[in-house]
Amino acid sequence: MAKLVGLCFIASTLFLLVGVVPFALAIEHDYGVALSKSILFFEAQRSGYLPGNQRVKWRGDSGLFDGKSNGVDLVGGYYDAGDNVKFGLPMAFTVTMMSWSILEYGDQMSASGELGHAMDAVKWGTDYLIKAHPQPHVLYGEVGDGNTDHYCWQRPEDMTTSRYAYRIDENNPGSDLAGETAAAMAAASIVFRRLNPVYSQELLTHATQLFDFADKYRGKYDSSITVAQKYYRSVSGYADELLWAAAWMYKATSNEFYLDYLGENGDAFGGTGWTMTEFGWDVKYAGVQTLVAKALIICLKSSLFSSSSSSHYASFLMGGKVGSHAPVFGKYQQKAESFMCSCLGKSSQNVQKTPGGLIYKQSWNNLQFVTSASFLLTVYSDYLTSARRDLQCSSGSVAPSELLAFAKSQVDYILGDNPRATSYMVGYGNNYPQQVHHRGSSIVSVKIDPSFVSCREIRDNYEQTEPATYNNVPLLGILARLHGGYNQLLPLEVPAFKPIAAQPKANLVQKSPFGAPIVIEQKATTSWVANGKTYYRYSATLTNKSLKTIKNLNISVSKLYGPLWGLTKSPSGSYGFPTWVSSLPASKSMEFVYVHAASPAQVTISSYTLA
Repeated sequence: MAKLVGLCFIASTLFLLVGVVPFALAIEHDYGVALSKSILFFEAQRSGYLPGNQRVKWRGDSGLFDGKSNGVDLVGGYYDAGDNVKFGLPMAFTVTMMSWSILEYGDQMSASGELGHAMDAVKWGTDYLIKAHPQPHVLYGEVGDGNTDHYCWQRPEDMTTSRYAYRIDENNPGSDLAGETAAAMAAASIVFRRLNPVYSQELLTHATQLFDFADKYRGKYDSSITVAQKYYRSVSGYADELLWAAAWMYKATSNEFYLDYLGENGDAFGGTGWTMTEFGWDVKYAGVQTLVAKALIICLKSSLFSSSSSSHYASFLMGGKVGSHAPVFGKYQQKAESFMCSCLGKSSQNVQKTPGGLIYKQSWNNLQFVTSASFLLTVYSDYLTSARRDLQCSSGSVAPSELLAFAKSQVDYILGDNPRATSYMVGYGNNYPQQVHHRGSSIVSVKIDPSFVSCREIRDNYEQTEPATYNNVPLLGILARLHGGYNQLLPLEVPAFKPIAAQPKANLVQKSPFGAPIVIEQKATTSWVANGKTYYRYSATLTNKSLKTIKNLNISVSKLYGPLWGLTKSPSGSYGFPTWVSSLPASKSMEFVYVHAASPAQVTISSYTLA
């Protein structure tokens, strides 16, 4: 039986065992492998005529008559999850987030050899969305009927259920669907701007028309496409999608109309008034706030001011184009930071977490909230690092590295650092779910056995074991970031299973021999108990006290009894700079971390050169 690369969350089992199964000691994950598998998942979700370079060979062509009964070509696109329906709202959100991941971490994807595959995945989605938008004020938002489809457990290649297509138009509006699709088209137009400018302009034309449609003909899409209510009801309404679309339209066009739209409607549409604790295919406010905050932070970096006042941020936004909207944009930024603080547990309104430290919103498909929040934390950490400023929470100042460390802890939990020692990415690691709620992967491939499959055999635990495109897509950017690095070193934060009140260890400061201009400082940052042993997570900081740049650094680490992160190990057993760092400038520091059940390891400098 073919295996599906994807995500699922077995909540009921997790909570039954969390009190008795300790964390396995955190291991060093191969984020490059996880990134490859995450992108591969989208090939397993393809509908339509599969291309010659299709890598998921057990899939075949499917949905080849989609839209025919409606007089339109709707072949292509993505199945949203383990079923065979094409739902427009989560599909468009998937494309938007896929594009955002590339825009933030395309260089890291390229270094991993996955940028081409990621761009192919975006285009597979946008090619379909173009078909679904045959007229300026017409958009097809669903192909197939969830009720009949969910009754039949059939492969997409030989499904017999209804493929009727449902649409929105001027008389049957859907601002949330049209707005999200406009955002997807706008974000993707930036992705293809350099390599395929003609296609980029085509996407931008569709995006412009869709934004106009969404704004002029307002209404919830599930009031027009009522068959979607049971599956993807727009609980948050359409105001967040209008702001989300405007933010991406401005990013794609630099047209001040969209900037004014964000300023004029931020308060009325809830973008500046609600403190969010979730982000996903339905609720986009935290995403809008993060995009606006990025501009504020980056503009602050270029300014001469160091004040954290929101008025200073806003006064420099977009090169001073905000004008009278400055207070509104400052509030967007404040709400973005409130979201980050709530995820970290450093706010007056914090997100709930499981006993093992995972963000917890609901028992049904919980990982969608984990991956989406982790993506925002990752990009915001890098924004702050670029601007050389900290996050301000009600509990105090938070370094950017803490945001990234927490996002990493969520990803590591998914990949196996959890009480069950189970990877929730199917195909990654040695222990992962084997009976996923997914039709195509749970039935023998049609290429091996083309015999007709009836509707009688049904799996019913879709709440906890069904993978979905919008669960997986935020991971693309995070995994690329963790694998490829950035302009800051990555500390590791291991979630504590049973926190203990251990005696704090005094910082160990040691100067290198022979008068070397490097000061080494070690400290224990956390501890926990597993299998009767007390484990410590140590942080080691190396600071260049000289007036010159240090290169060719050679570090010796002895009395180490556990894993180490943040250095590159040579065949001889010594350590050097991590792969993303080539030198240590004067007065700068670098950090690496390790975990073991012992006192601090002995760290010494073996050799170096001064440039």
